[in-house]
Amino acid sequence: MILGVLSDTHGVLLPEVIEAFAGVDLVLHAGDVGAVSVLRRLEKVAPVKAVYGNVDGRGLREELPQVVEANADGLVIVVTHGDQFGYPGPRQLREAFPHADVLVYGHTHRPVVSETDGAALVLNPGSAGPLPNRATVAILETAPGSPPKGRIVPLAE
Repeated sequence: MILGVLSDTHGVLLPEVIEAFAGVDLVLHAGDVGAVSVLRRLEKVAPVKAVYGNVDGRGLREELPQVVEANADGLVIVVTHGDQFGYPGPRQLREAFPHADVLVYGHTHRPVVSETDGAALVLNPGSAGPLPNRATVAILETAPGSPPKGRIVPLAE
């Protein structure tokens, strides 16, 4: 499976995100969505699993959970914004969700692709939001019987 991963759109969905996610099977949004319209546009690309973040208002909080799980090729993927842990890192998230094979989070606006003790892939796509010169997303690839692979995709040069 190929998954498009993003976070911290803050109400802006750059056209480069749609281009980067061409052909993905599932989109994961790790919070600070900013507007329901962002989700609706992403749903035209592929099915979406999303969580709310600390800047998301009441409407998004009523529609989205704080943590969501997805399954891809037998792997458990946990998605959260991460603000409930302050300014989290891979180790803290691994401790909070020990059952996950892949942990996806946002909040920090800093891209991360990290393995924790070889047990889980931790992925922060950075911010896909309103600063296009620093915008990034991630692509997560899974296959039955293989470890997951994540990579960061800069949206602008």
